Amino acid sequence: MNTTTSRPSDTSDTSDTADAPRSHQPSYRFQERLRVRWSEIDSQHIVFNAHYLTYVDTAIAGYWRALALPYHAAMALLEGDVYLKKTTVEYHASAVYEDLLSIGLRCKHLGTSSMVFDAAIMRGDTLLTSIELVYVFADPRTQTSKPIPDVLRQLINGYEAGADVVQLRMGGWDVLREAASEVRTAVFVQEQGISREDEWDDMDVPSVHAVLVNALGQPLATGRLLPSVAGQAKVGRMAACRVLRGSGMGSRILHALCDAARARGDHEVLLHAQTSAQGFYAKLGFQVVGASFMEAGIEHVTMSKRLG
Repeated sequence: MNTTTSRPSDTSDTSDTADAPRSHQPSYRFQERLRVRWSEIDSQHIVFNAHYLTYVDTAIAGYWRALALPYHAAMALLEGDVYLKKTTVEYHASAVYEDLLSIGLRCKHLGTSSMVFDAAIMRGDTLLTSIELVYVFADPRTQTSKPIPDVLRQLINGYEAGADVVQLRMGGWDVLREAASEVRTAVFVQEQGISREDEWDDMDVPSVHAVLVNALGQPLATGRLLPSVAGQAKVGRMAACRVLRGSGMGSRILHALCDAARARGDHEVLLHAQTSAQGFYAKLGFQVVGASFMEAGIEHVTMSKRLG
């Protein structure tokens, strides 16, 4: 059931309404940012009211990513799913074409099976829309409510309190083979079509491996640090879960491997980057060395970074 209040009557121009609340951005840990698109404007030249619910729904999807949960796989492990029961919307002012919006979102209450979120859609320091959403954790087969699993309850409470949502594991192939293989198989073999023969080699055993796992123990990202050669390290097999890319997983893996190389006395790190990921590595201080080349049927470039 959705409960929605009416829009302000004074929406004939693109300025803030007279009583639009102004405040500093609320202290939401999670914030989704987006730009208003042309298709979201109505005949009054303002955002059509239903699109505010789309904005907050986009933020909800981002919230699950912020918890490091690949949604469908995570809910299958939790043996449940999350269903929207009620939405309450209060409109304060109107967004217009090309506005940059920030959607702050937090879970403010967890009941036995219910989850209550509040959201604030902001333009700068102006509050445009306040939204409350009530979700219920339920059995997807019967859509009847069931208690929120303790691990999910602890994860949400921890996130809202500022806790980290992932754990970094580093070690040898004997310890991390299963977790690293799961990520690499999903990314390189299944997604990119690299043959299993090209993916697995005898350098896994002497390498140091890094894996990020979430609160459910799901592996999310991995990479390996090969043995040093004359003070030069090489990083390889960098991979991150598709649905969580862009959330900093790859950066954390790479930083951890570079730290391990530095700790053992290496002065430089090399890697073979797929050209589609060249920009990612460049932002982390890596520079292209030489011309591009083909590896496992995919164009790559060698990139290098000095370790201070």
